[in-house]
Amino acid sequence: MAELTRQQKFLKFLFQVLPHHAVSRVVYLATRLRGPQVKPMINWFIERYGVDMSEAAEAEAGFYQTFNEFFTRPLRDGTRPIAPGDNTLACPCDGTISQAGPIRAGAVLQAKGRGYSVLELLGGDKQMAAPFANGKFATIYLAPHQYHRLHMPLAANLVRMLHIPGRLFSVAEWTVAEIPRIFARNERLACLFQTENGPLVMVLVGAINVSAIETVWTGQIVPPGAKKINEFDFSHTRKEIAKGAEMGRFNMGSTCILLMPGNVEWLPHVQAGLAVKMGQMIGHFPKTSS
Repeated sequence: MAELTRQQKFLKFLFQVLPHHAVSRVVYLATRLRGPQVKPMINWFIERYGVDMSEAAEAEAGFYQTFNEFFTRPLRDGTRPIAPGDNTLACPCDGTISQAGPIRAGAVLQAKGRGYSVLELLGGDKQMAAPFANGKFATIYLAPHQYHRLHMPLAANLVRMLHIPGRLFSVAEWTVAEIPRIFARNERLACLFQTENGPLVMVLVGAINVSAIETVWTGQIVPPGAKKINEFDFSHTRKEIAKGAEMGRFNMGSTCILLMPGNVEWLPHVQAGLAVKMGQMIGHFPKTSS
């Protein structure tokens, strides 16, 4: 990556000293205001970021009562077909592949040859981290203009969930390249599922202005100012979620990290820089003989 611009150097300094959660709380409140200012704000955002409203279930900016309603807008039925088959892995969200590949001895690549451990990403939970010590991962960045709901890449049962408090650094490409262990330092929500092909973890990583992450089974799950890890145990409830079903959303954009067992095979073109759409096939599991 090229040397940082003067503006990026200044922003990097700001990210180190800003009260991330206070800033994000202000944005949280602002994006839920109602009134005549909402439609112009949405129209500006559509033009500024090139949002494709033809895909939205409701294309008219005036339909949305708050900016957050617009930002988390649903898509028209059929806009994102789900890759069929029990052995195919569907992309959980729209975005760009930041990194994808093997997890080597529990280490995940972040950028520029630097990485972090699965164990620290999962808040030091050895039981959750163990199955992925030599597994596979994919990190997907959601840009502001993209669809911000997340869906299941496989049919699965929800087992556990960890809310892990932390910072809220920006997760733009240049900050990911410059700030060490950023995904293991930011606030995040780790969801463990069991599938027919083994365990699966989806980690929803927060960022500056992204202090509100939701799941369909709990609603908003990221409380402001949390100081310790909060665990949710679903192992006795048999919460089944179909492949392609919505599992959560970002209220403002961020990053999703998939942790998979070693038996998944990414498609050859699933590499850093690839633009992806929710539902498209990004990997598969070898078929087992019956």
